[in-house]
Amino acid sequence: MRTRSFAFAIAAMLLVALAVSVSIAAADEQSGTWKMNSAKSKFSPGPAPKEVTLKIESDENHYKINADGTNGDGTPLHIEYDAKFDGKDYPATGMPGGDSVSAKRLKGGGIETQQKRGGQVVMTITSVVSKDGKTRTSTWNGKDAQGAEVHNVVVFDKQ
Repeated sequence: MRTRSFAFAIAAMLLVALAVSVSIAAADEQSGTWKMNSAKSKFSPGPAPKEVTLKIESDENHYKINADGTNGDGTPLHIEYDAKFDGKDYPATGMPGGDSVSAKRLKGGGIETQQKRGGQVVMTITSVVSKDGKTRTSTWNGKDAQGAEVHNVVVFDKQ
């Protein structure tokens, strides 16, 4: 009887550990819906988008972005890609200056994405989430579609 109770307790602990590890692996702090906070964001050279909403699915191996909004000139904005954290290039749609992305994990949970055109890096974006999980900051460095230097700091609030 005692052996059966012990075996049951061990099995229950293993199931709980498995459930916790699966939920941790299923998503990370980058995942979720994020809205751009215009007041906290800085765009150089600009103009800033009027609004952007990001929907992100991310786990230890995978990074999927769906961004919708309105550009500064009033035109619709839609960017989409699905990449793995393996350094390979993946197709991207809606990026004015690029046609593909590669992604890698940074120490501490951040993500570095490189936007590319014809295999050449045109923009590097580093995205980190605050410790409280409420703010996501993406720093953009590179060149826009016209070849102008870009340094944007875009702040998003978790929805």
